[in-house]
Amino acid sequence: MEKNRLEAFSDGVIAIIITIMVLELHLPSTPDLDGLKAKLPVFLSYILSFINVGIYWNNHHHMFHSTKCVTGGILWANLHLLFWLSLFPFGTAWVGANHLAPTPVAVYGGILLMAAIAYFILQHTIIRQQGRGSLLAAAIGRDWKGKLSLLCYFAAIPLAFVCVWISDALFIFVAILWLVPDRRIERVLTAREK
Repeated sequence: MEKNRLEAFSDGVIAIIITIMVLELHLPSTPDLDGLKAKLPVFLSYILSFINVGIYWNNHHHMFHSTKCVTGGILWANLHLLFWLSLFPFGTAWVGANHLAPTPVAVYGGILLMAAIAYFILQHTIIRQQGRGSLLAAAIGRDWKGKLSLLCYFAAIPLAFVCVWISDALFIFVAILWLVPDRRIERVLTAREK
């Protein structure tokens, strides 16, 4: 099957996710810096989630650039990823509204973990369909960034009940780790074109 519909659908869902998140940013109740300061946790959680959604969109684009065609399994794996991404607005709003309380931070970490697992499943579903010699398999290699991300998210969930700031630091660390677009696929594509 062609991959165009999957990519268009995914792009649309991701655009809606970002729209829902920004709609949760409400105006300050007072027209001064104190009103703005009260909204800072909501804004900071929005920034982190926006960056994470952007990372998934960017890497999703690169991954499907290396994918020749899709199967039913790939479609379902992609929907699984989109499900977890669609929970970002909920987690973002809950963390922002509760000023980084442990339970919302742990739930947010759970959403991040499940999205990362879903991405991992999608990636490996594509590799299984295209074979170990595929462009995607060559590009991701041992996928140390993906595995480290899963480990950080897994650790951040219980750590939220010990120290919320440690969990936040792990979330930020993973975002920084992936903030630079994943060039592995671009490098392999360039090498194969030569």
